[in-house]
Amino acid sequence: MTFRFDKLTTKAQEAVAASQSMASSAGNPEISPLHLLAALIQEEEGIVKPLLDKMGCPVAQLTQMVQSELGRLPSAAGGSQPGIGIDLKKVLDRATEMAGEMKDEFV
Repeated sequence: MTFRFDKLTTKAQEAVAASQSMASSAGNPEISPLHLLAALIQEEEGIVKPLLDKMGCPVAQLTQMVQSELGRLPSAAGGSQPGIGIDLKKVLDRATEMAGEMKDEFV
């Protein structure tokens, strides 16, 4: 079954688009959960940074760790736009399941 991006909120769609842009810029052949995490913690007006701060997470250190791990991902010159990797698809599918379980309406 194909993931339906139209079921994501506008902010979530923007985060996935930013993830794709990051992967593309780095020459990564697929978009991973790390790309999504990097996009979410870079959002200036998003909810992720404030939540991490509230939980006591050192965001600067997390950002540094994520960037380091992104640098370890495979890359290739040229080619097509990166697609959603299987791990990110699992994350998005699980998020959709959880939203359904919580009877969350999103568009």
